[in-house]
Amino acid sequence: MKRRNDSAASAPESSATAARTQRGIQSVEVGGRLLRALADARAPLGATDLAAIGDIPSSQAHAYLVSLTRLGLIKRDALSGRYEPGPLALRLGLLHLAQQPALREAVPRAAALAQALNCSVALCIAGPQGPTIVRYEHASLPLHVNLHVGTVMSLRATATGRAFCAFLGPEALEAVWAAQTAQPVWRGTSHAASAASAPPEGTPDASFLASLDAIRARGYEIAIDAPSPGVSSVSVPVLGPEREPSLLLTAIGASGALDVRADGAVVRALRNAAADIAAAAFPSTPTCPE
Repeated sequence: MKRRNDSAASAPESSATAARTQRGIQSVEVGGRLLRALADARAPLGATDLAAIGDIPSSQAHAYLVSLTRLGLIKRDALSGRYEPGPLALRLGLLHLAQQPALREAVPRAAALAQALNCSVALCIAGPQGPTIVRYEHASLPLHVNLHVGTVMSLRATATGRAFCAFLGPEALEAVWAAQTAQPVWRGTSHAASAASAPPEGTPDASFLASLDAIRARGYEIAIDAPSPGVSSVSVPVLGPEREPSLLLTAIGASGALDVRADGAVVRALRNAAADIAAAAFPSTPTCPE
């Protein structure tokens, strides 16, 4: 019986598979360029700006913007005429976040922590510019700090930002530092006019890098009366499979009321929660440093 040449027989199939993989719909990809331009800008844009950034003629871009608006991927502000992400884009983004194992494990724990510790608790994930709030559990008592879902935390000025930086590799830290330099982020109130609240410039300096070593050693970071006077915070990272910060738990409360002691209830509760989240989301990954 003639032996079948498996390699020869699979070659046409492989070529056909590659051809199918490469085939796409050009108009969809062109529309995707407009969506990417809007996402990269992180701010509403006019049709002319979107067309220029997406490298699409303005006359052609208009038809794409109409279709994307009908789909709900973008929406047009009636007053400014600028475009921003639409309801379908929001639903897709939330669906993506919901699939992240660490966030899925963290959401119920954040609510429990806020109630048990009587403070606000923010869940942050890595964004293009730095740690970004994706869940915010408010304290029972009012807290005079302007934080909400979507807020990007300053790498230098906040406990969340510094805890995030501490567990990034050199290249990742340099990239996010440069991205945050180019865009405004939350650095506390206007009253916190100190060197710590200044926007990052260039690359992290030696003193900042040295402070990251200490954060890695203890596994958490604290900020007292900074970057907002009267407000303190404790931040603990949840480390992923590559020891990267997949999520950050941050407790935020009034200075004097929030227990920021190294052996205090807040630090212990956050570290225990971070360890539980990591164990459930990444069973084979070591938990936060002891």
